[in-house]
Amino acid sequence: MNIKQLLTDKTLAAFSVLGLPEGTNPAVTQSTRPEFGEYQINGAMAAAKLLKTNPRQLAEQLLSTLELTDIADKVTIAGPGFINVSLNVNWLARQLAQAAEDPRLGVSINQQPQTVVVDYSAPNLAKEMHVGHLRSTIIGDAVVRTLEFWGDNVIRQNHMGDWGTQFGMLIAHLEDKLSEGVDLEHVALADLEDFYREAKKRFDDETGFADKSRQYVVKLQSGDSHCQKLWQLFIDTSIKHSAEVYQKLNVTLKHTDIKPESAYNSMLNGIVADLKQQKLAVQSMGALVVFLTELADKEGNPSPFIVQKTGGGFLYSTTDLAACQYRSHDLAADRVIIFTDARQGLHFKQVELVARKAGYLRDNTAYDHCPFGTMMGEDGTPFKTRAGGTVKLIDLLDEAIVRAKSVVQEKATDLNEAEIADVANKVGIGAVKFADLSKNRTSDYIFSWDAMLSFEGATAPYLQYAYTRVRSILRRAQLVENFSADIVIGSAPEKLLAVKLLRFEETLHTVIKDAQPNLLCNYLYELASLYMSFYEACPILKENVEPELRDSRLMLSILASRILQQGLDLLGIDVMERM
Repeated sequence: MNIKQLLTDKTLAAFSVLGLPEGTNPAVTQSTRPEFGEYQINGAMAAAKLLKTNPRQLAEQLLSTLELTDIADKVTIAGPGFINVSLNVNWLARQLAQAAEDPRLGVSINQQPQTVVVDYSAPNLAKEMHVGHLRSTIIGDAVVRTLEFWGDNVIRQNHMGDWGTQFGMLIAHLEDKLSEGVDLEHVALADLEDFYREAKKRFDDETGFADKSRQYVVKLQSGDSHCQKLWQLFIDTSIKHSAEVYQKLNVTLKHTDIKPESAYNSMLNGIVADLKQQKLAVQSMGALVVFLTELADKEGNPSPFIVQKTGGGFLYSTTDLAACQYRSHDLAADRVIIFTDARQGLHFKQVELVARKAGYLRDNTAYDHCPFGTMMGEDGTPFKTRAGGTVKLIDLLDEAIVRAKSVVQEKATDLNEAEIADVANKVGIGAVKFADLSKNRTSDYIFSWDAMLSFEGATAPYLQYAYTRVRSILRRAQLVENFSADIVIGSAPEKLLAVKLLRFEETLHTVIKDAQPNLLCNYLYELASLYMSFYEACPILKENVEPELRDSRLMLSILASRILQQGLDLLGIDVMERM
């Protein structure tokens, strides 16, 4: 049930009867003042301006034409032409009853599923994953889970960086280690971060090492078997590490989802030749460049997009164009979603412009670069270790579990050690994920252990605890299997909870449209808060409660617990029966 869409369809039908131009926006919104109704229809305002007529008079005509029998028990005009809709409690109860019987909780399934390619996580396969990979990984995974729940055909793509100068640098360093008699297996299993740091220092400081590294890049890209064997050692080690991180983080990426930069290597010469043939790319200072007048600077200088370096080397730009071709044509994607940090915004604008001009993106393939902000430390600077180094993601997750265990041990009174360990893992990982996902994707945010592990406010521990409280109520009610009862909505807290429960699908559609998991986080927090208010105001298990009223409120409780569990699962956060 999508109430907003239902009211939108009803309003459009009324617009048609009134002869308003096709495409007039009904402008249906959720009301911020429930005492005046749960929804507002604001389309009369813009339509009146278009028709050069009085908006209130048009709203009155719309009101007389709207067919909301049974759906609403009160529809009124406010101000210059706003229409307030107060939903009928009996209609709400019927929708809730249907949702309760539905394994999908009343969420419809997409009747016209799209093929959606989602590019997320994308670590560089030369060093361990660090906190900079967290946002792309978990935001992408939450959107992927929601798209799949809606019914789309989702193709995950982990566009891992496994090509380029850093691998020439690592191979050159490894070759020197081998010449010193170091065991090859030992090097392959060594700490990637230390090995990368050593190679990078040599690249920056040691005369001749950078040139040697670049020579190895050329040999690698030319298919030299020895270089590719050494390259594969780094790849295998890195992938093993990232798989462990994904498992701990409860992320759905698998080995089969990896589509690394190297996968497009065979396409790059063809891409460059095609851009030249179409006269989109021209020689400039030895490099091959596409000049984009659409992104010109204030002086009118076009934005340069280099697709081949002096000397013939390829860049991320070339690979991303090849990825456009593959995703739009080979995979027949209706939509491509890419999650990277905001600093890459210009790059992906350039990629889309060139790909559209060259025909690598079909007209009916949407291309959505979804940038995100930075995780900041409490000092307001990018999150680092105390020594100023990069925080490894696996270390952050381990610390979250340790800190969560300490918090859980303070609160838990009847859990054994194994149960405490399980709860600590779910709370710790959930806390890190929710703290990130609950923030607007495009914003920077402050990372705070105390805030994210709090059992108060919009946090994973609060929502997980809210779920366990509802489950505890249901256990105490000793419900029979497949318990069902009529739902009766009599009080204001019951109606507020009922409307929120029926806005689940509405919320998921917005998450999908805007790639904003924080909207689902906000919804779940508001749902949990409304349930707590309902529970305080509407007794359930007290002796003086009528059996019919008790059972109705238990049905609301069951639905609330199921939607909390499903919503958190879409965010990749586990719940527990007790904590």
